[in-house]
Amino acid sequence: MYETILLPTDGSDASLAAARHAGNLASTTGASVRVVSVADSRNRFESPSSGLAPEAWDEAERDRATAAVEEAAATLPDDVSVEKTVVAGIPQDKILDEIEASDVDLVVMGTHSRSKLDRYLIGSVTERIVRHSPIPVVTVREDVEAE
Repeated sequence: MYETILLPTDGSDASLAAARHAGNLASTTGASVRVVSVADSRNRFESPSSGLAPEAWDEAERDRATAAVEEAAATLPDDVSVEKTVVAGIPQDKILDEIEASDVDLVVMGTHSRSKLDRYLIGSVTERIVRHSPIPVVTVREDVEAE
């Protein structure tokens, strides 16, 4: 049914819930899992008054993304083949690029329990992927336990 599952992660509890779900699916179907995290290239703090240098932002984001990939991959069952990737850019754009460029059959992503106001103000990467992905996307709430 599925050969390759894409698991975007940001290191959040919701992403780890999605990793457990992706691991269960991969074990059941014999699929491999491609874990990807995006080091966000948009330095929101790059201004004279905020004081975070672009190089410091890039390094911190790459470190966060690498740790997120490692943690999600460690959550997957031992019998699942895993590929780990860290890319830099705008998260929703890079995830959609990964979907288009890779031979993946399914995306499994975590979704945060945000209020309508939060979603309106800061948006949702998962929501954008669901709307624009050419392949099925399974969303997993952060409060879902592995079965």
